[in-house]
Amino acid sequence: MASSLTKDSVTPGTPGSEKTFFGHPRGLATLFMTEMWERFSYYGMRALLPLYLVAPGGLGMNAGTATAIYSVYVSLVYLLAMPGGWFGDRVWGPRKTVAIAGGVVMLGHLTLALPTSGTFFAGLALVALGSGMLKSNISTMVGQLYDGPDDPRRDGGFTVFYMGINLGAFAAPLVIGTIGESVNWHLGFALAAVGMGLGVLQFLIGSRHLSEHSDVVPKPLSVEEKTSTLRKAAFWAALAVVFYAIVGFSGHYTLNWILVPLTLLGVIIPVLVLTRIKRDKSLDRTEQSKMSGYIWFFVAAAVFWMIYDQGGSTLAIFADSSTKNTAFGWEFPVSWFQSVNAVLIMALAPVFATMWLALARRGKEPSTVVKFCGGLVLVGASFFLFLAPLGIANGGHEAAAMWLVAIYFVQTCGELLLSPVGLSVTTKMAPVKYASQMMGVWFLAVTAGDATTGLLSIAGVDLNKTGIVAAEATLAVVAGVAIWMYRKRVKELMGDVR
Repeated sequence: MASSLTKDSVTPGTPGSEKTFFGHPRGLATLFMTEMWERFSYYGMRALLPLYLVAPGGLGMNAGTATAIYSVYVSLVYLLAMPGGWFGDRVWGPRKTVAIAGGVVMLGHLTLALPTSGTFFAGLALVALGSGMLKSNISTMVGQLYDGPDDPRRDGGFTVFYMGINLGAFAAPLVIGTIGESVNWHLGFALAAVGMGLGVLQFLIGSRHLSEHSDVVPKPLSVEEKTSTLRKAAFWAALAVVFYAIVGFSGHYTLNWILVPLTLLGVIIPVLVLTRIKRDKSLDRTEQSKMSGYIWFFVAAAVFWMIYDQGGSTLAIFADSSTKNTAFGWEFPVSWFQSVNAVLIMALAPVFATMWLALARRGKEPSTVVKFCGGLVLVGASFFLFLAPLGIANGGHEAAAMWLVAIYFVQTCGELLLSPVGLSVTTKMAPVKYASQMMGVWFLAVTAGDATTGLLSIAGVDLNKTGIVAAEATLAVVAGVAIWMYRKRVKELMGDVR
């Protein structure tokens, strides 16, 4: 194994032969920095997005439309992770796909930085496209740095890599959010472009340290497949252009002509993908059973992300309008709330990891099903907690900032129960035939959850109303309890997976 080789016994530059980044291959530093800067640009823009949409000096939209746009945007990022993975596997290879995706993200932020409303949605689309393509390929390259799945450094490498995500997510609202809110919205978006540009630059410089496999297209398209793919893409693109040209020239176009189809796709596509896999007759009985069990986890995750991701929309808009954003008498930008989750993840993740190990030694570690139930109950509890500051605001007062911090704290605890377990159970329960696609399927749970939020907003549901918040909280808790009640059945469907 690579971990047992010495520098003298391998060719210099071979992935895994030089421990130069926290004991890991040098290429991990390149991927760490790329992901950190991409997350810096993504979370910085995301922190500004709902505030810019509702601001009088921004687009001046109502809260419902802003939430719908935000939700559609986030759902698209995760929806596009699947075609992004397809491009890496079939067209460009992971390394080239990440480089191009980074450039697309940077171009999207630059487009957002233009002081015109006409280019705003084009910029959002570019950022979503680039983020989706990058997300699904950069993790693949991290795995390629190691000598197969049994390399003892592999899990530690992914842990270091995910620290890059949280560092970028922590710093972005503090830097980009402050500039955007206090100086100029478009300058904030431009700063996000600078961050992604730095990420692309260091990726190109450091790519020589990556595994040679990252340049390989695992399953390249045949000539016939290329022709067929291009023909289908051209047909659907032409159909969309003709359709929207007719709608536009007839004078009937509104923003909902874009938002409604995208939100519907965000709900329909995950259902179609799961149905296609479940009905695949080539799967044996055990794989069919595991997929039936996995659907429970998928639906639970969709409910979780529907509520959790409102931390960047519903809660952010509430903070902007009804929260006293001060600490010890000092006022801070609203966007800074978006750094709270990243701080809590970095602080609490080691605590949870230590706790699971201690419980495992005693044979008392909760099962996957129980952890999922806990995650759902906690995200529901966070919205029950949200009822308190809503009540304060309805009484004509501003809620204290610590109410929102407390909500984010409860949600982060729920995330640490559900998200890592969800990633793990996805890989364990995946049918062999779909092993490389199932991570994209997991991301579709986020798509479904955010698309549902978007549909509610488009339908005119005010997500900042007490009744709606209470209903969502109840839904999450009931879903958690339901899975708990049927846990024995779910465990049976999981087979040998624990």
